[in-house]
Amino acid sequence: MKRDRYRSRVILFSVVVLIFACLVASRATILAAPLPQSPVQDNPQNDNKPKEEAKKDDVRKNTPGQVIKPGRSLKLDVDLALVNVTVTDPYNRLVTGLDLDNFRVFEDNIEQEVVTFSAEDVPISIGVIFDFSGSMSNKVGKAREAAVQFFKTANPQDEFFLVSFNERAELTSSFTNSVEDLQSSLMLTSAKGRTALLDALYLGLSQMRGAHNAKRALLILSDGGDNHSRYNESDIKRLVKEADTQLYAIGIFDALGYRNRTPEELNGPSLLSEITEMTGGRVFPVEKVEELPDIASKIGMELRNQYVLGYRPSNKAHDARWRKIKIKLRAPKGLPPLNVYSRTGYYAPSH
Repeated sequence: MKRDRYRSRVILFSVVVLIFACLVASRATILAAPLPQSPVQDNPQNDNKPKEEAKKDDVRKNTPGQVIKPGRSLKLDVDLALVNVTVTDPYNRLVTGLDLDNFRVFEDNIEQEVVTFSAEDVPISIGVIFDFSGSMSNKVGKAREAAVQFFKTANPQDEFFLVSFNERAELTSSFTNSVEDLQSSLMLTSAKGRTALLDALYLGLSQMRGAHNAKRALLILSDGGDNHSRYNESDIKRLVKEADTQLYAIGIFDALGYRNRTPEELNGPSLLSEITEMTGGRVFPVEKVEELPDIASKIGMELRNQYVLGYRPSNKAHDARWRKIKIKLRAPKGLPPLNVYSRTGYYAPSH
């Protein structure tokens, strides 16, 4: 009897242990099981929806960024053409306060729809191309003052570099925000030797590929004559067309009666005019060196008071061809005839 009672207790204890073990095992299984995601997973047709929704609605953090090579214009990659426009009155004074409705944009003689318009002062990347050749020996002092005056129009976000040239061009100062460093660099060079203006322009445009700002400009201080460059005019004109950089020049020209020098030097004024105008810039001729600082300040102000028109070209072909741009004004009533300066075109992307 006692043995039967003992046997029953053993069996009862074993059953209790077995039940406890089963409860522990089921608890562990519940904890290890994945949480339900969404009721839509019960529908076999929605098995692939989480991936599709992630693509459409989520900001993916692991998408590789597109590399924009230095010198490439971002606007071409997004099919948006941006055009800087300067407007002046008959007295060469800046005209500000115009609206989008006052402008019409034509590409290859077809009117385009302007989708962005701005007249704000934005940071600029600027290269100064300074002539230290022998023909500048009696002008270099005032030319330095002009450069300093131009730097004074700068904003804190602007960046500058300096290319100096005589018979060879060299990068005197790479990009910097320090106007004081640039002024010091200007004082260390004396005027001598021949003139490699085209080589200096090539160097300046090449350096501009490392610019950090979308708006870019070169300021040339020279008497315009070239007699010692490896590059020719065709090389530079092609590069200027590709560069998306505005060129301005202060032409420190001798009076006509004194221009009895080489054909290259005599051609200086027309060369500077041609390459600056195709970019939307222009030449400011100076015959009295005393005018230099005021002219430099005026160019600085012009760069700060431009209109920027953006349009998506109706010609979507990526054929690398030259597209002509023409800006026309609908001037407000009561204003005299106005002058418009903008680049003359751009190369379409190749792919």
